[in-house]
Amino acid sequence: MTTGTDARLERIGTDGSYVIVPMDHGLTMGAVQGLKDIESTIDGVTRGGADAVLTQKGIAPRVHDNKNGKGYIVHLNGSTTIGPDEQDKRVTGTVEEAIRVGADAVSFHINVGSDYEPDQTSQLAEITAEADRFGIPVLAMAYARGPGIDSADPESLGHAVRLAEEVGADVVKTGYSGDADSFEHVVESTRLPVVIAGGSRGTDRETLEMVRGAMDAGGDGISMGRSIFQHEDPEAIATAVGGIVHDDRSVDEALTESGLALEV
Repeated sequence: MTTGTDARLERIGTDGSYVIVPMDHGLTMGAVQGLKDIESTIDGVTRGGADAVLTQKGIAPRVHDNKNGKGYIVHLNGSTTIGPDEQDKRVTGTVEEAIRVGADAVSFHINVGSDYEPDQTSQLAEITAEADRFGIPVLAMAYARGPGIDSADPESLGHAVRLAEEVGADVVKTGYSGDADSFEHVVESTRLPVVIAGGSRGTDRETLEMVRGAMDAGGDGISMGRSIFQHEDPEAIATAVGGIVHDDRSVDEALTESGLALEV
């Protein structure tokens, strides 16, 4: 890891922990709730507690004036929900393009166990090599997904995060195994910082209990999209999540201090 990589990691996290809000879903799902006026959403989540936001490269002009000095990550592959196979993520940009649009880091999605794993592994390795030349961090989104694979199985998740380390990523995002005890195996499978995905939105308490469990297992934060940007109050839920990740608050404390405690 270079000095530049270290410096840029500090821009997308706080003291080695991460609250990242991906908003690349416009490519995947279209202009869903929270993404039509993405400028307001970016402003809200970064005021609330997000360390960084993440989009595809074409959204960069809508990011910088609204991120309140926080970090910016450009995602480099994708697919759509209306295409033939959502797991078939295709390359959408390069590290150099990401740098040109002002990114502090890049990210890349790989479905470990899917039919597309071989190509995605090679592509991730190429991206980490290019990123190393520029001193820019790589967030690998490494999921356990494929025929016959339980996406919450800690062994499979542990394999996915280890693959990310083996090919040169700097931070790894993966699914949550469901509880802190089983997630410890995932965290122990790599020396990379491990952040969890959010998936489909649940209740505020469910979201925060998942975050608390990941942190209790030794995780390093979150990279949650829909659970935050589709919330009725993105700033408040970002504040609550940040309270757990950065300030070690309990779920009840995070709900109260963010103003979300009245949720039924």
